[in-house]
Amino acid sequence: MNGFLTLRAGAYSVRAARRTLAVSLALLLAALGLAVLGLCVGGSWTPPQEVLAALAGHGDEVVAVREWRLPRVAAALVFGTALGLAGAVFQNLTRNALGSPDIVGLDAGSYTGALFAITVLGGTSAQLAASSVAGGLVAAGAVYVLSLRSGLSGLRLVVIGIAVNAMLTALNSWIVLRAELEVGMAATGWSAGSLNGVDWGELVLPFAVIAALAVALAVLAPGMHQAALGDELAVASGVRLNRLRLLLVLAGVGCTATVTAVAGPIVFIALAAPQIGRLLTGAAGLALAPAALSGAVLLLAADLVAQLLLAPVALPVGVVTTVIGGCYLIGLLVRRTRRNA
Repeated sequence: MNGFLTLRAGAYSVRAARRTLAVSLALLLAALGLAVLGLCVGGSWTPPQEVLAALAGHGDEVVAVREWRLPRVAAALVFGTALGLAGAVFQNLTRNALGSPDIVGLDAGSYTGALFAITVLGGTSAQLAASSVAGGLVAAGAVYVLSLRSGLSGLRLVVIGIAVNAMLTALNSWIVLRAELEVGMAATGWSAGSLNGVDWGELVLPFAVIAALAVALAVLAPGMHQAALGDELAVASGVRLNRLRLLLVLAGVGCTATVTAVAGPIVFIALAAPQIGRLLTGAAGLALAPAALSGAVLLLAADLVAQLLLAPVALPVGVVTTVIGGCYLIGLLVRRTRRNA
């Protein structure tokens, strides 16, 4: 028995590694388990059987579960998936484990756009979404153009991205300091990245955007895997690299900016999720499904910790992901240093 499984539907077929499928299924089950646990956690503990009854519209916890807890859990699941996809895209483009949106400045750029919407335009949901996407695209464009000067390389792109990230972070701090007190306080709290208080009205459009981007990335995945094997091989197999990279950048920025517009910059999920997926599958490249599911599991787990750590006070989930991501980044750097020593 070989290590691959071919799935067919009419004239179409998909060939996938058995281990990747098994890991993806395990991550999906873990995400669903964490989602059920998240629905049980709130002002008080609700047993799973009561949660399931509430989801069906029965019992005394219908409002608490369906209107308060379910939007938060759904946001953690979908936003974690989006960040995992964005991380896989940019790590594939840069061919560097540090090439995630939060490292190369896309989170900071999206936050700059969102701050502009809050402090200048009024901060409606549509303005936040459009400004976040525009800010992320400007940051991505700046990093890409500056990286082309001596030939595009993953390491150069990451280094320039870190510099752009630092400058945008300083700009964001200046914007907050210049804003009116109430606006500045709201923006500062939002900058931590939080799922507190999200409701269905805020999530319908972002979920639709992320679903469309996920479908687009699934279509682009074969070309992305070809490009990971080398530019020459990709071109020889018919991949239009410039067009592919542009579409991948747009999709990755769209995923990151959509999450930022609703929840603020939730950092380090995009950095860690693709690498965890790759470690679990043992794959040579970055598979999208394990990266996406790893992101969902990470954000669901981080949000549970954020709710329980100082209960009944719920921390912003970005605080927890920063701690987790910082530890992961240190471990990654130590491992690479030992490997190169």
